[in-house]
Amino acid sequence: MNEVIERVLRARSGPMTDEMVLSPGRFGLGRVPARLKPAGVVDSVCGFCSTGCSLKIHVDASGHALNLSANPDYPVNTGMACPKGWEALAPLMAADRATTPLMRNAQGQLEPVDWERALLVFCGKIKDIQARHGRESVAYLSTGQIVTEEMALLGALAKFGMGIQHGDGNTRQCMSTAVAAYKDSFGFDAPPYSYADFEESDTIVLWGSNLCIAHPILWQRVARNRRGAEIVVIDPRSTETAQMASLHLALRPKSDLTLAYGLARLVIDRDATARDYIAAHTSGFEEFARYLEPFTLNRVVDETGLSEESLQRMVRAIGRGRRVSYWWTMGVNQSHEGTRTAQAIINLALMTGNLGRPGTGANSITGQCNAMGSRLFSNTSGLLGGRDFSNPAHRARVSEVLGVAETKIPTNAGWAYDQILDGIEQGKIKALWVIATNPAHSWIQQSRARELLSKLEFLVVQDMYSTTETVQAADLLLPAAAWGEKDGTFINSERRIGCVRKVARAPGVALSDFAIFKLIALYWGVGDMFSRWTSPEATFQILKELSRGQPCDFSGVRDYAHLEAQRGIQWPWRSEEAASGEPDRERRLFTDGQFHTADCRARFRFDPPRPPPEATSEAFPLFLLTGRGSSAQWHTQSRTSKSTVLAKLYPKRAYIEVNPLDAERWALTDGAAVEVRSLRGKVAARARVTTTVNPGQVFMSMHYPETNQLTLWCVDPYSRQPAYKACAVAIGPSAAEPA
Repeated sequence: MNEVIERVLRARSGPMTDEMVLSPGRFGLGRVPARLKPAGVVDSVCGFCSTGCSLKIHVDASGHALNLSANPDYPVNTGMACPKGWEALAPLMAADRATTPLMRNAQGQLEPVDWERALLVFCGKIKDIQARHGRESVAYLSTGQIVTEEMALLGALAKFGMGIQHGDGNTRQCMSTAVAAYKDSFGFDAPPYSYADFEESDTIVLWGSNLCIAHPILWQRVARNRRGAEIVVIDPRSTETAQMASLHLALRPKSDLTLAYGLARLVIDRDATARDYIAAHTSGFEEFARYLEPFTLNRVVDETGLSEESLQRMVRAIGRGRRVSYWWTMGVNQSHEGTRTAQAIINLALMTGNLGRPGTGANSITGQCNAMGSRLFSNTSGLLGGRDFSNPAHRARVSEVLGVAETKIPTNAGWAYDQILDGIEQGKIKALWVIATNPAHSWIQQSRARELLSKLEFLVVQDMYSTTETVQAADLLLPAAAWGEKDGTFINSERRIGCVRKVARAPGVALSDFAIFKLIALYWGVGDMFSRWTSPEATFQILKELSRGQPCDFSGVRDYAHLEAQRGIQWPWRSEEAASGEPDRERRLFTDGQFHTADCRARFRFDPPRPPPEATSEAFPLFLLTGRGSSAQWHTQSRTSKSTVLAKLYPKRAYIEVNPLDAERWALTDGAAVEVRSLRGKVAARARVTTTVNPGQVFMSMHYPETNQLTLWCVDPYSRQPAYKACAVAIGPSAAEPA
């Protein structure tokens, strides 16, 4: 097998990519012409958030990527870029890049090993654990950060080739609520909108979304609205977005579901429903209308803390608007009842006929750059192509396309992220493979998450850095290439498939995730199963066939060159449609009122609101809000912290926003060192005294590791998404400085 690795490494050191391609040779490896250009400009989709901006990467005569500029001819960002986009090359040059495999030695230190040793240990250890404890004793945690082709290869390799039943991705932390809501209400995970709808709306409702900070390019689309839209923001905190709104509803934390039901009842009371649309295209409205009867105006005022006047104004805005669009992000998704809240927003759009037309929609904005690719092709929450593991016809189709025995395809999706971690505590999960994510920082109740990782017999991390919190707990590190060091596709929030291009080679002997997965397949002994998966672009052709006949069908896309020529293509784009021309740049779903349910009707879904999972008390009197703190940082800062420019745009140390009344009560001054405590632990931070939070509430940014030392282990029962934004804390002066 060593000759295989040598061929891969030789290919990546010369004028070649490191991906492996089919050849008549024994191992199914070959050479593929380089994607790197010796000089000029390469277009690529950004690897940070889900907006999916196109960046022009400028390459010098020696083949080095020099800098970036925003692509003016791409329909997503039209020449704009946020701070992270401008600095997207900086993380590639970090000093702590993982450049060689590392394995923990007898003294407990990570030491360099070659790929041959790393792959033999990887396969040997996992096979041994499966032999001793059963196949379900091994799990993997993947990501929304790698290209779609890599996600699909990982999911197929792990579940069909290695017999790993349980696998999930970190998109569980950001998007699983939207997935569950869309599947149940529309019959498929189908965000219906185009970004052009921001510019076409009469009323824009941003629910639990600080769009200005989390998705700044989309905020620019709002700013270009041509219809003088009223902007409504629903958020407990006075965010940057709320401060720009026409109407800010600063509701009591986690009272969103009561608010949505109250608004729906007021719409009915005002006779502002779209009766014809409801009758022709929905089911369950009469039951929903009866359910809403107890949600009186007085009850909603009492439970949300909002004024009657603001509620009436909100109803006038959504009732009179001929084009009302609803947009939500993590303020809805990361909740103990996020799925029903998302569906309550969908219900408002359905009952007013605000779907399928320009400027309308019930629109979830995705978190990570390729969360949509993960949702459709990672083999975690659903079978490849947005299918269902439990559906025999779906399993048969995947078996047919891939040439894999149907008996190799599981009949259920396996455990979700939180269940996998619980399985470690129960002694059921003995080995874990973590790819391009950092659960020791990002998962709720961080101390418990780290403790669970320490209980594993074998922890493998596949990452571009050697210094993340999760790598520090690993037994084996597999060094991976980053964005800009490999080819593939991302799918953004509006369903646009765009190309990611290689403009640099990974350092040392790091390989693309695609190459790593192919090597693992060979060393595991299932290389023949993936003989057609010769490169990312060859894999894209397989994914096209897996999409055929599904609501996400993009069989009409020819190849990467076609995607680039068309500036990305939104799914669906079927081969039948492609026969008559090229797709419009901006397209939305459900224009015909036909949904993906058995009766082609959208469903009204509802449940009683439940109290937050943890109430405030005398000991913990403040409600902790969490969220994105800056457009200049990304998630756990493992990449964006490498940029000296971005570091200057955001406080280095953790801070906590405190209302002036609460600051006075606990004798806190602006900038003072404070201690923040919850039932899970205590952390140091600096106080930021501000009216952006209401009395009784505080806010900490998700970017700092301190935040998730406080959060509560609680998930939504339908989506199993963590409820990051709801826990009780106490605050007081501290002599300790924040780290």
